[in-house]
Amino acid sequence: MKAARNVAIIMLLALGVAFLPGGGNAVSAITTAIAMGFLAGISWMLYVLSRQNQLTLATLSDGRRAIFYGAFGMLALLVAGQPKLWSSGGGTLLWILLLAASIVAIWRIWTEANTY
Repeated sequence: MKAARNVAIIMLLALGVAFLPGGGNAVSAITTAIAMGFLAGISWMLYVLSRQNQLTLATLSDGRRAIFYGAFGMLALLVAGQPKLWSSGGGTLLWILLLAASIVAIWRIWTEANTY
């Protein structure tokens, strides 16, 4: 019974988007608000993690710290430029490769910093 109610709510919202004037704009605004909330949550998580691991981050060499923070910067740029990269010919592959390189860099530096 609960599933039928949820499906009915989704169908009602879809009808509003499909047939009301400006429905597409409302969806774009809501999607943008959700994405901004998601990115704000990720930023907050990174801030809290950096505060909790200040000693670990301070013990990294300058080069490792630059790679570590650069990888997080690359992730932010990838999120910001995702629509532009995905619309180009080889941009999707480049986006995936840069994402993988950033994740590997973060993972390797973090695991090396936390091995005793």
